[in-house]
Amino acid sequence: MSMFKWDVVDPAPGEAVAPHQRLAWGKTVGLGAQHVVAMFGATFVFPLVMGLDPNLAIMFSGICTIMFLLVCANKVPSYLGTSASFVGGVAAIRAQGGDSADVTGAILVAGLVLLAVGVLVHFSGSGVIHKVLPPAVTGAVVMLIGFNLAPVVASVYWPQDQWVALLTATFMVMAAVMLPGFWSRIAVFLALVFGYLLSWAFDGIFGPITSVLGGATEATTHDRVSWAAVGDASWIGLPSGTLADGVSAVHAPSVSFTFVLLVLPGVIALIAENAGHVKAVAEMTGEDLDPYMGRALGADGAATALASLFGGSPTTTYAENIGVMSATKVYSTAAYYAAAIFAILLGLCPKFGAIVNATPGGVLGGITVVLYGMIGLVGAKIWVDNRVDFADPVNIVGLAAGIIIGVGNVSLVVTDDFELTGIAFGTIVVIVYYHLVARGRSRTSGEVTRAL
Repeated sequence: MSMFKWDVVDPAPGEAVAPHQRLAWGKTVGLGAQHVVAMFGATFVFPLVMGLDPNLAIMFSGICTIMFLLVCANKVPSYLGTSASFVGGVAAIRAQGGDSADVTGAILVAGLVLLAVGVLVHFSGSGVIHKVLPPAVTGAVVMLIGFNLAPVVASVYWPQDQWVALLTATFMVMAAVMLPGFWSRIAVFLALVFGYLLSWAFDGIFGPITSVLGGATEATTHDRVSWAAVGDASWIGLPSGTLADGVSAVHAPSVSFTFVLLVLPGVIALIAENAGHVKAVAEMTGEDLDPYMGRALGADGAATALASLFGGSPTTTYAENIGVMSATKVYSTAAYYAAAIFAILLGLCPKFGAIVNATPGGVLGGITVVLYGMIGLVGAKIWVDNRVDFADPVNIVGLAAGIIIGVGNVSLVVTDDFELTGIAFGTIVVIVYYHLVARGRSRTSGEVTRAL
């Protein structure tokens, strides 16, 4: 059967639609639009906070989703949106003087590493991942990646408009918890719209604000919402223009080993994220997707590398869209192809990109203060879901130092031209210390057993 031939079904209320099935095309397109709304907020917020082009990210999310579906033979219904796992590493690159080309070059290598991991898993099984990266280690790495970002919120976004940031964060928290079903899953998007409108209202009520814009060094008086670039932008065209650091939106990556080390910990987070999402989809659909685990990892790595080649953002499978499937019980891959086409068309609208780029800093402050904390707490969720035993000193002592190094952005100067810092240094310490004490205890236990 062709991958592009789905069985057309008309299910009774509550009856599931399998990946190889689809509803009538009208309903399928409608579901695709719903998937776009679900992924939309985070997919363009994260490029903004990484200093990359959101229009390009939206377009490549569609291209990469199609590639993912093809590699996984339409067996794993998932949407590839912008990954948050690299935000901390990108912040570290920029703090060390790197520009957008350095960012995408480092992420390109990370994508290729994930691709290699996917190939390894495909031929040897997922057991190798669990040996090197058990849940205790993975949770710690994800946690330090998220919490390392706290200074970015405190020094870059929040000060631009603290009251808009606070109100936006409050709205987002309430929307995510108190709104029903699908609406709670698009809390990021709703918070962005709320913050945008609030900033516009504050401009009318209170007038311009005096603050330090992101990337600037001195405070200036400015409107919270400025659409000066929106009027000049075309309705149809390829992503173009210049990023805040002077690099073209579409650009070739530049690879630096020092910067690569800063983003490689994000690969660990992507491995955990993808594996968890594949298992979630398998549980919902009732199908055995273990044979496709390696394909999913490899496809995400290849997608990240492809997007980075053109200056795009890294990708990952999106929990938001898995949530939509859980709510609708429609697992049809046809809906994801429809979503991908919608995203590509959005990416080809420069005016849309200009509106996104005009997002006020205070709005980003409110959204990121919640999102970055959530990234860190995902690490704790990995511990809880896998019942990591913290009564075991291996899981306390073996992880403690690395977490503090990552969160505190501690540095190790190796030479005058090379240092390990923050996320990269913390990740290495977590992995090395954990296996050092785990193997040491196993060896000691073995010796005691033989003596007895």
